[in-house]
Amino acid sequence: MDGRDLVRSVKAVGSGGAVQGLRTVRAAWRRRRTDATGLPRRGAERARVPGPVQSAEPGPGGGVVRFARTDLRITVAVNGAVFWGWDGAEPEPSYALAGRCPEPDPRALLEPDKDGGWRVVAERVTVVVSRHGAIEVRTPGGVTLRRDLPPRWWEPSDGGAARWMQRSEVAADARFFGLGGRASGPRLRDGTYRLWNTDPGRPFGPGDDPLYITMPVQMVVADAATHLVFLDTSWDGTVTLREGREGAGSGHDRAGTSEMRMDGGPLRCWVMVGTPARVLLVWASLTGAPAVPPAWALGHHHARWGFGSEQEVRRIVAGYQERDLPLDAVHLDIDHYDGHRVFTVDRERFPKLPLLAEEMRRHGIRLVSIVDPAVKAEPGSPVFDGGSAEDVFVRDASGRVVEGVVWPGESVYPDFTDARVRRWWGRLLEERRAQGFEGLWLDMNEPVSFTAFGENTLPRSARHALEGRGGDHREAHNVYGLCMARAGYDGLRNLAPEERPFLFSRSGWVGMQRYGGTWSGDVATDWPGLRASLSLVLGLGLCGVPYSGPDVGGFDGSPSPELYLRWFQLASYLPLFRTHAGVRAGRREPWEFGDDVLEHARVALVERRRLLPYFVTLAHLARRTGAPYVRPVWWGAPEDRALRDCEDAFLLGDGLLVAPVLDPGVERRTVLLPRGRWYDTVTEEAYQGPGRVVVDVSTERIPVFARAGAVLPVRGEDGGLELEVWAPARGRSGGGLVVRDGGEGWDEPEAERYVTRWKGRRVVVRQDGDKGRTEPLYPVRVRGLGHG
Repeated sequence: MDGRDLVRSVKAVGSGGAVQGLRTVRAAWRRRRTDATGLPRRGAERARVPGPVQSAEPGPGGGVVRFARTDLRITVAVNGAVFWGWDGAEPEPSYALAGRCPEPDPRALLEPDKDGGWRVVAERVTVVVSRHGAIEVRTPGGVTLRRDLPPRWWEPSDGGAARWMQRSEVAADARFFGLGGRASGPRLRDGTYRLWNTDPGRPFGPGDDPLYITMPVQMVVADAATHLVFLDTSWDGTVTLREGREGAGSGHDRAGTSEMRMDGGPLRCWVMVGTPARVLLVWASLTGAPAVPPAWALGHHHARWGFGSEQEVRRIVAGYQERDLPLDAVHLDIDHYDGHRVFTVDRERFPKLPLLAEEMRRHGIRLVSIVDPAVKAEPGSPVFDGGSAEDVFVRDASGRVVEGVVWPGESVYPDFTDARVRRWWGRLLEERRAQGFEGLWLDMNEPVSFTAFGENTLPRSARHALEGRGGDHREAHNVYGLCMARAGYDGLRNLAPEERPFLFSRSGWVGMQRYGGTWSGDVATDWPGLRASLSLVLGLGLCGVPYSGPDVGGFDGSPSPELYLRWFQLASYLPLFRTHAGVRAGRREPWEFGDDVLEHARVALVERRRLLPYFVTLAHLARRTGAPYVRPVWWGAPEDRALRDCEDAFLLGDGLLVAPVLDPGVERRTVLLPRGRWYDTVTEEAYQGPGRVVVDVSTERIPVFARAGAVLPVRGEDGGLELEVWAPARGRSGGGLVVRDGGEGWDEPEAERYVTRWKGRRVVVRQDGDKGRTEPLYPVRVRGLGHG
């Protein structure tokens, strides 16, 4: 290690200085030694391919096809998802699945195909296996959506985990989305994407990869159909994508390709086919319904690393109240801890934290606590001593507890892949509840250990329980944050069973939506960072994580008033609406950017409060259908190629289209509209899609359009629920859903369906239910009549 490594290590830990930097260096050397002794050396390898088919055995939902050097199990589940696994791989155990694997579909049968191959025909998909192991996924009409070439393994000659590669081809017109939270996108361009949850160690922007949440999940959108593919392994790997190219009618199309290379783990796959809505419905039934946050969590949150004291929190809250700005939650960062030690409080700066929390709650504001996984290795500390007594910390292959360096200094890490450890950690949350916190913000849980060189995480040879199977960090790393989120969710639910837990986590994996959501992490304070924020939210939603949002204004530096305002306006239409910044960044309160920004931010906050019933409805619909709140504009028309390439606008539910301003100095912008009639929500001017429209952009607000016929639940002037109805086009009808939620409990409210149509010269609205169509339960306000 040279001097530059030491400088980088000192900078990484902030004010800890040279002592902390030396600790970081020692941690790096420990990790290297641990891996050198704990990981098997990779010597000579043998390559293997399936070879020719030998036989087949039909079974429930499919069967097993046997090749010369391996076998392939194919099963179609009752929900329509298709599973296949090589080398005897089964769907379970899997951290991605919500409970047990769904039952096989008894109608799906394995039968001979031409040229010595086999096929399984199901209701929505046909899977064809060639005699050398290629797998084709086809629509019922016979159009090939995906073709996986025979896989290849590289196995150590003296035993150990095999590396493998799976190369796939998709239609020439197909576009790739997903792979977790990616700053480049939401459409994923040609390039290589790593599958290893990573703290980049600096504010990020487009092109930085990997980030905090990676998932081996692709949503592929083509003319013929949409399909989602999930290669269920949590090991380190890469995905290399290349979009196809059509031959302009010549017949010489170039297929799009996806090549996945993994350092180990099973080669097993799930595929879902259909419309985007159908695909995510099946995906949610497989990996779990998204958690519904309490209603207050859908409001505005304010956070800052550096509140400093109870007085500063009160000052900020008073600033919101004096200016009549809505505020629903305040987040305390690590500076409220005693020496950054988790599950502690700095008694000098926060002497009466429970009283502060109670005071905030009387004003309708909840406190949320940051919680890191690392525990300071400090004998005499109750958390460290208690964890040591119960043997909850990650150990290396020799049996020693693994130590890393994080904010409190040298630290140890609970093994969240052990159910016993999750229960232990969940009980510790009682301390957070006693301090008055009502939500958790999980951070640094990739997990992070500062090192002077290499990756900022635990040794790859560190041992984990992995639910009793045993294994090392190569397999456990990507699911560590997911398991910590599960521990937090279950812990909060046990401590307050009458309340829905609120939790969001910086890191996670497939299935993390079962426990909460996420935020975009430490995004750079610039215009590309603003654009990356939207990409992350859209991409995560297509991977099944509907609740997320960025740090308004970016994590570092001081945004210009224009950048801050545009970020604020975008975030006001995203599920998690939070202002936050790093300890050395400028303030993020709206009044810090001048009177004009303050007034325009007020407009955004008031509109968010007005739309809160709509966000509540979207949260419940996400739980029931898997559909994200924020959707790409092609959601309802994936066959529209122009929409597939649109990355600067989004749908909020079915009813609204939001066109944020993502570049400086914009006075007019082009908006791509899906088919149908759309109303400007300010002027009520009507536009017809599909097509492009050019609209004026004001500083006061960003362009937002309402779909003709939409019925939106909103908050009326009296604070009660009101139906905002946008007039349908003449001769057409419309409608919408309303889910009225009590706020925090577990009662499952009914979805009320409303339909609207023209009757003579007026628009009528009726509730559609078991008793036929009846008058609405709420006041109705019809808009767009002048253009109906």
